[in-house]
Amino acid sequence: MASGLYAKARKAFLDGDMDWLVDVFKVVLIDVADYTVDLAAHDFLDDVAAGARVGTPVTLTCQSVGNGVADATNATLTAVTGDPCEAILIYKFVTNDADSIPVAYIDGITVTPNGGDITIAWDNGASRIFSL
Repeated sequence: MASGLYAKARKAFLDGDMDWLVDVFKVVLIDVADYTVDLAAHDFLDDVAAGARVGTPVTLTCQSVGNGVADATNATLTAVTGDPCEAILIYKFVTNDADSIPVAYIDGITVTPNGGDITIAWDNGASRIFSL
């Protein structure tokens, strides 16, 4: 599966129900052996098996927007253990998995946790994290 934005998040951004600069967004690593992404059908975080989420989610900081492109400060997940990961999931955190909304699925990474910190360095080019 290619990287992309979840349909529910896209709609929420366009309807003005989700604000990259105001809402709380978190990022977590994903083991694709335990999760098959469905950008059209998965509308809440509880659609993503808890076992597929590796490490403790980190809240994004210093979000910014320019020309329809979302950016934030690089994120560091601390003391990560668990299965190898091949993707990143960004989601809007509400109060629990049943209410939190997956926003972006970014694949094409490979990282094997070893108990150390893992830093997610966002692209500094025109694409940044994602664009609408």
